[in-house]
Amino acid sequence: MKIAGFDIGGANTDLAVIDFENSEIKNIEVDFAYLPMWSNNDDLSCVLVELIEKICPLSEIDAVGISMTAELVDAYDTKKDGVLDVVKKCEETFSCPVAYVGIDGMLSKEEIEKDPLKAAAANWIATAQIATLISDNCIFIDTGSTTTDIIPIKDGVECAIGKSDFDRSATGELVYTGTLRTNLASFLDKVELNGKEYRVASELFAQTADIYTVLDLISEEDYVCDTFDGQSKSKIDCAKRIARVVCADLEMLSMEEIVDMSEFIHQKQIEQIADGLKQVVETQNLDLIVTTGLGKDILDKPAAELLGLEVKSMADILTDEECVVAPAVGTSVMMEKYLKKV
Repeated sequence: MKIAGFDIGGANTDLAVIDFENSEIKNIEVDFAYLPMWSNNDDLSCVLVELIEKICPLSEIDAVGISMTAELVDAYDTKKDGVLDVVKKCEETFSCPVAYVGIDGMLSKEEIEKDPLKAAAANWIATAQIATLISDNCIFIDTGSTTTDIIPIKDGVECAIGKSDFDRSATGELVYTGTLRTNLASFLDKVELNGKEYRVASELFAQTADIYTVLDLISEEDYVCDTFDGQSKSKIDCAKRIARVVCADLEMLSMEEIVDMSEFIHQKQIEQIADGLKQVVETQNLDLIVTTGLGKDILDKPAAELLGLEVKSMADILTDEECVVAPAVGTSVMMEKYLKKV
């Protein structure tokens, strides 16, 4: 049985196709596509099909599971509108069984229509399915392109205090910062350089993908989102954008200084994630951290180590590529279990 698990985000749509045999995973294949749902949500159906057909014919898919965070984009007046639009597009796209990850588990279209917010930003529920394979008592951190989920698990069950993004932003369980799409000005007031502190310009000049390109922590292929200035994703163009954050350019700053700036900024983002993690650790009294997502080694591991916590990587059981789309993998696993109940 082949089950497609999708995680439909605001910027990226991730896919995991898992081949199950007697409920055992025989093979996992993954892919993703950059799809800015704030402007191109009408392309969702085509992207879902295209992603599957890069892996196998659509006709080979026996069921589809969906998790989402795209409902938050400003193309929708409310999150309820966003959830219902995603559900409508998915139902129109697939003729096989389809269900959706919600805070109470997998939900049918009819259940979602009764309470759409149960499916809003519930993809962390799916990731928890994978984290429990490493430990029944841990906190998993999943930093993707845009956000960081920090979710406690006790006795093999997620026990997050917050159930919505709004609630989790107060509990430390959601830190709205990511490896690619985060505006540097959102978490920086000043940058230290050459013994001085420079206040940053609150403009859309540079994002975290620029920092991690300059530091050789991601490849140009990892830089899947648009650049703020519409220019290339080369290291030199990333450096130009970073220089603008302190109202400078590459005639005023050397590449060595840009690297120094980037290392300082990297540390500040680590501290931002560590702040949320510390809140969850103190609330839940857990000290084992399981990392996943694009930022697992770039941000999450050093954030945990900054707090003196034990760290394990989801890469112990998944490939790096699968870790990047862990919610999609978890969604497929949840869908397989759901089918046995209906």
